Amino acid sequence: MQEALNTEKLLVLRKLTRAVSDFLLKELKEHLATLTPLLKPKAVLGGYVQGGPKDIARGADKAFKELQELYWGVCGTKPFNLSRDLRPPIAVDGSILEMVPFEYPHTAKTKKESKTVTIASPLKWVLYYSGYSPGHLREVLNDADGSGLELQEFVLNHLVLHVAAFKQTGVPQLLESLRFPVSFHQYPEFGNLPVTVISSSVPTVRPPDATIIESTEVSGTDEFEEVVSVEDMERMRDPLRERLVELVRSHSPELLS
Repeated sequence: MQEALNTEKLLVLRKLTRAVSDFLLKELKEHLATLTPLLKPKAVLGGYVQGGPKDIARGADKAFKELQELYWGVCGTKPFNLSRDLRPPIAVDGSILEMVPFEYPHTAKTKKESKTVTIASPLKWVLYYSGYSPGHLREVLNDADGSGLELQEFVLNHLVLHVAAFKQTGVPQLLESLRFPVSFHQYPEFGNLPVTVISSSVPTVRPPDATIIESTEVSGTDEFEEVVSVEDMERMRDPLRERLVELVRSHSPELLS
């Protein structure tokens, strides 16, 4: 999207983006409702979590070792500076999953001006256990108690979800096949802490900086939302279809038109 958008076209794209976002978010929530039991801390860590019977979680020992390694890579670094001591059972509930749109800062520049704007990706969401959103973590970092216990809670909740989302056999592959790939993001302000992110395979784009600056001046805010790329949507491919066509090609290429 190289050319600046006029106001009329931007409004049309925004309405379309919100309609697509509502549709896909509804689908994603339905998928997560099914997957939530697999992403609960007790399902992954068993008796390493308070109240979790150890014998029902296969691979709990390995999962806890992975959690420890992740924790040690985060706890002693800025901005957390927590104790390395991590003894089970840990107090992580994780019974409810929530999401917020993914946001990032961007400095929009033109020949005349420069402006730092918060950009939202409407088809990309941060996944977290209820009560431990990135926004809440920022508040805790700005007003942390001396013991660091609250910060440790946030770190552990994000790390446990990371282990659950990436180490559970089949979960990443299933989300990928549903066109909602899972990844992680490290915010500079949160150091090495991996934050779990789920995206739609539907592409969004950030319009040119001139459009962003003009739009934020009209709206009176320093926030802007990416919009769907209709051209890229039209070029989207079906991975299953491509694999099946390749299978036909390898066995009976004469059947292909």
